[in-house]
Parts: sequence; structure tokens; C-alpha cells
Amino acid sequence: MRLIVAPALLLAAAAAGALPLNAPVPGGVAVLPLPLDQATAPQVRFGDRPVAVVRHQDRWVALIGIALDTPPGQQEIALAEGKRLVFTVHDKAYPTQKLQIRAQNKVTPSPEEMARIEAERETTERIKRQFRPVEPDTDFSLPANGPLSSRFGLRRVFNGLPRAPHAGLDVSVGQGAPVTAPATGIVTNTGDYFFNGNTVFVDHGSGLITAYMHLSRIDVRAGERVVKGQQLGTAGATGRATGPHLHWAVFLNGHAVDPELFLSSSR
Repeated sequence: MRLIVAPALLLAAAAAGALPLNAPVPGGVAVLPLPLDQATAPQVRFGDRPVAVVRHQDRWVALIGIALDTPPGQQEIALAEGKRLVFTVHDKAYPTQKLQIRAQNKVTPSPEEMARIEAERETTERIKRQFRPVEPDTDFSLPANGPLSSRFGLRRVFNGLPRAPHAGLDVSVGQGAPVTAPATGIVTNTGDYFFNGNTVFVDHGSGLITAYMHLSRIDVRAGERVVKGQQLGTAGATGRATGPHLHWAVFLNGHAVDPELFLSSSR
């Protein structure tokens, strides 16, 4: 097995342009130029999952989504012929956010509601693990026209009880504000979820999945191809929400990552 350490200077260069920002931290994206010279996209795996590989500035680049619970230290991706590319995950501290929810069952659900939540979790896990072998457009636009409010990774406390970290980005918009696709993709699922409310999932290819939650209305259907700027629905406060807004989530090789890394304004 041959180990290759990802060079930091190349990482910085590869993060320019239409790629997400290189942020090898928990909840971030590692942008790794590959030491491979071939005509077709190489197959790369991180753990048991395939990862997105895109062509950028005449070389192949792997985009690795890093789970929020990943400890700092060395990680590696598997290349062809038993080769491994090693990279380092750096620590990041996320702040805590305390919220009050009026509907107590959205904080401590009943046994019947827990059964629904578990079934929905299994559905969303399947969606997040989808891998359609199409090179994605990673130059995203913000899917709603409003200021950013709750950022990705916040350690959340609902009614005094610790809950899962905020695995998305909130955009502060009013009831009925349009929500649009940030890039071309295929709608893979729509539905009314217990916590997420009315939700749309879009598959952009190669394990890059986006989700739009708490919608007041859904304007697309599963299987529909959407283009950048096309309306997916309208913002609302369905599910577990303190008021109208868009919760936008981005998943890469099955892990929730910071959506701001994909926005041109953050570069």
C-alpha cells in the first residue's frame, strides 16, 4: 500500500474557482488534487463510500465530505492499485444556540411520533447515500434571497435539552418567499417530515445532495430535472421551526457539510 500525503499548497490552489472552499474540518470539505493522470474520472473511496471527483484546471480533484463527529487527525482516501492519499482533519469549535419551541412534542416526541421519526430517518439516510455517476456543478447560488441566520454546526439546545447540531444553513426569509435550486440536479424525494416539515431533496450527482426544509409549498415532484434558479417551492415554518425561514442542507458522500463552502460569496 502506497501512502501519499496531500500537499497543502496544491490544496489551496484547488479551492479556487467553481470548487467548494477547502475546509478539512468536522462538517467541512477536503478538496484534494489527485496524483493521477488519466482521461476518465478515477474511482475514489472514503471509508466505505464513493466520493465526488471533478475535473478542475486540467487535473482530477476529489471532494470529501467530513462528518461533524470526525475527530481531528489523519484520514485517508483509497485510490486505484492500493494507493492511499492521506490528509489531515483540523479541529473546529462550533458555538451553542439555545432555542424555545412552543410545540413540546417537537422536543420530546411521543412513542408513536418516534416511530415516524425513525422511519423518516431511514428514508433520508438512503437519499443521502445516493451516488449518481455524474460530475456535479459545485458553483452554487444561495437558494433564497435573504440574510443568513443560524449557521451550520451550531450546538443546539431546545427548551433546555441538548439536541443534534444544526446540520444546515438557515436563510431568514418570510412566509411564501421563493426557494430555488442552487444548481442543476434531479429531484429525488419530496414530502412532509416530522422535524423538517415540507422538504425537497435534489441530487446534483456524485453523492452531492441538497435539501430544502420547512417549506410552506412544494412546486416540484420526484424525478423532475431542475436547473439553477428554478423554483422548488416557497419558504415557511412547517416541522420544527420557530418561524418562517429556509433550512438548507448539503450532503457530500453521505455527510452533512457546511453549505457556505459552496457559495461564490464565501470565496
